[in-house]
Amino acid sequence: MVVLERVTKQFSHNGNKTDVVSDIDLTIAEGEFVCLVGPSGCGKSTLIYLIAGLEKPSAGRILIDGTPITGPGRDRVVVFQESALFPWLTVQQNVEFGLKMAGAPKAEQTKKAGHYLRMVHLSRFSGAYPYQLSGGMKQRVAIARALAMDPKILLMDEPFAALDAQTRHLLHEELIEIWRETKKTILFVTHNVREATVLADRVFTMTARPGRLKKGYAIHLQRPRRESDPHLVVVQQRILLGLQEEIAKVVKDEGLDYLVKKTGPVAVGADGSGGAR
Repeated sequence: MVVLERVTKQFSHNGNKTDVVSDIDLTIAEGEFVCLVGPSGCGKSTLIYLIAGLEKPSAGRILIDGTPITGPGRDRVVVFQESALFPWLTVQQNVEFGLKMAGAPKAEQTKKAGHYLRMVHLSRFSGAYPYQLSGGMKQRVAIARALAMDPKILLMDEPFAALDAQTRHLLHEELIEIWRETKKTILFVTHNVREATVLADRVFTMTARPGRLKKGYAIHLQRPRRESDPHLVVVQQRILLGLQEEIAKVVKDEGLDYLVKKTGPVAVGADGSGGAR
């Protein structure tokens, strides 16, 4: 359903061109849940923007159902790390907003918003304003707003990164239930290896900039999954070992390798973060 063919994206700064992602080949089947993990700055979010049509590739092409992407479309919706709700609108009005902009009749706006608010268990907060919601609730509203547009593809750019562990765990369960019910294709970007293996059908690691796909890992375990499942832990460790090498490259490129010499090798946490120790 989603096909990236030798996709490269360059940005220019002071006359110099830099490859952010390079030569990406990736196919995502209809209804598949795919996660991307990699070191900071490797171009994970850039791939989201390219598929969304918010950026254009410098080389290569991206196809949806065989048709090249030429710009944004209603078949693709992005959920960002920050919920980006309109503070002057109620929860109901926020979810209706995209439908309103698309010219949907008011009755359809109300019906769809109500349906998806029930799906994310926020019906009783439909009249609340964003400032009255917790971080997790705001993200659930953002997901409901995205689903209300009925996209084929849900693009999620670290949507749970700012949440505490308990809230993130609850949203993992809700997202899987939503995915099962709606059968959407989901591309999910995260730094958290545990999160990726709990959610995805396949996890792809990316190299340090310029970002390339390094390796894919199929996760065959049934859902719901536990982060501590021994079979899942084995996959997590394999992914982390691959990321350790890429994070070490980032540390060196940023001129921080002197810290590694003083304090020891780069360590990679289960959340995919890197540091020196």
